[in-house]
Amino acid sequence: MPNPKRRHSHSRKGRRRAHDGLTVPSFSSCSNCGTPKLPHKACPECGYHRGRQVVKAAAD
Repeated sequence: MPNPKRRHSHSRKGRRRAHDGLTVPSFSSCSNCGTPKLPHKACPECGYHRGRQVVKAAAD
């Protein structure tokens, strides 16, 4: 198998790693109870998604 002939420079390595950073997930508020939740997911507190209950609530 072929091996690299020359090493990659620090700047080239940094440019490759520029997109490896983690991003903070965005949150939206639940329209039913107002707690923060991930978008396109059911609320973990009340179990509502898009105005109707889809998951049994955790407190029940």
